[in-house]
Amino acid sequence: MRTRMRRIGVLTGGGDCPGLNAVIRAVTKAAIHHYGLEVIGIKDGFGGLINGNVCRLDEGGVSGILHRGGTILGTTNRDNPFHYLLRDNGEERYVDLSYLVLENIDMLGLDALVVIGGDGSMRIAMELYNRGAPIVGIPKTIDNDLMATDITFGFDTALHTATEAIDKLHTTAESHHRAMIVEVMGRNSGWIALEAGIAGGGDVILIPEIPFTIDGVCAKLLQRHDAGKSFSIIVVAEGAPHPQLGVIEKNCGNGRKVLGGIGELVGSEIESYTGIETRVTVLGHLQRGGAPSPFDRILSTRFGVKAVEMAVNGEFGKMACLRTPEIKAVPLEEAVAEQRKVPPDGELVRYARSVGTSFGD
Repeated sequence: MRTRMRRIGVLTGGGDCPGLNAVIRAVTKAAIHHYGLEVIGIKDGFGGLINGNVCRLDEGGVSGILHRGGTILGTTNRDNPFHYLLRDNGEERYVDLSYLVLENIDMLGLDALVVIGGDGSMRIAMELYNRGAPIVGIPKTIDNDLMATDITFGFDTALHTATEAIDKLHTTAESHHRAMIVEVMGRNSGWIALEAGIAGGGDVILIPEIPFTIDGVCAKLLQRHDAGKSFSIIVVAEGAPHPQLGVIEKNCGNGRKVLGGIGELVGSEIESYTGIETRVTVLGHLQRGGAPSPFDRILSTRFGVKAVEMAVNGEFGKMACLRTPEIKAVPLEEAVAEQRKVPPDGELVRYARSVGTSFGD
């Protein structure tokens, strides 16, 4: 065990998700209570290390945040220190400010830095580690697309949110004899759509890993109509590519594009081809918000305590992960080697097909 450890830092990077505050609480409490360490919170992701925006965390400061969504430290998915946007006299340029991050880690006297984030944050963490930073990672994303861990915290809560929405849409779909489309997040992997679709009794599930056709979707809806079913539920992952147009994106200002819009497009085509009245609900950032589920609170706490243990033991360049039933440590390279996707012929897909769910193929 390293005996010189005195102070650790913690930051949250990338998109927010339920359970971040639970991890911050666990890191802080474990570091102070069990190891007698000081804890420094880095505000607004890696940008806080570039700008020196930090605060001291103590047990009182993290009291009462276990059940709260979001992150008390703030976060951003835009401040990559290796590709940092600077604006000067109306001009924009990207520069490498990673050296400032390394300098500020030293200046703050951080013996370890706990980075909580998804694949983008873990890639940055790995690069910083390769340049000498004492990094420990914790996997976070509602998309559940990070390798090397059975599940990421935040996914379970997002799954509950999506499933609850599908449950509620069932009643209005049945009342009005409509097809209801629910567009969910997940980026380029279909875990939220698949599991929420199964849990919510979706009739059609469209995910990035299984190419679909509009004919295939419509065939399922017409089959249900002919069997006397007056409504249908279609769950669509935001990254599911349209058969002709590919992945659908929308502009969100400043030249940035985000995934979204596939639900509306599929909805209009269903109505045009079948005559079935169709409505679309886009859940969007509702899936990121709200109190974490009990599962996510427990998993977040386990990850936070494990990360401090890893730091104290000098296990840098690694990420805490769930290898059921235990929390383990894996190299960051393994975590970001590839994106975790739904196996098209995996058990969940096979079982969904067995109960009549269509994937539009």
